[in-house]
Amino acid sequence: MKRSTRINALLLLAVAALAVIPLVFGLGDHKEEPFAGADGEAETAITEIEPDYEPWFTPLYEPPSGEIESALFALQAAIGAGVLAYYFGLRKGRRQGEARRRTEPAENGTGEPADSGEPAGGPEPGGPPHRETTPKPEPSSSPEAPRP
Repeated sequence: MKRSTRINALLLLAVAALAVIPLVFGLGDHKEEPFAGADGEAETAITEIEPDYEPWFTPLYEPPSGEIESALFALQAAIGAGVLAYYFGLRKGRRQGEARRRTEPAENGTGEPADSGEPAGGPEPGGPPHRETTPKPEPSSSPEAPRP
């Protein structure tokens, strides 16, 4: 078994254990809402300590029910996971592309890596790719034919 496969399996087991252990040991059974969020727990603790406590601000939007609040939280988590996955996928793709460009043999068959024509640091950010060009001769303005 490869090392990366073993690590992935251990991580999967750890996540499963984190989900199952609270259910097996009945953690939270003594509470009215065993899986309520930390915000509700903090609000209850503050009211017990200081009954006259006034919150500093009120939320801009208060969902009508706990289910909608949970759904919005899950949506927020999914969007965040998507952004992270896109970023890491983009980084991996760029690294693989650079490695592939460095190892491709030249088209002339010499076996050396192909030169992309770009400077070592890559093209200028936001600018066109670097291309070496040779100056073209300017056409002569006289109607005479060129002499051999």
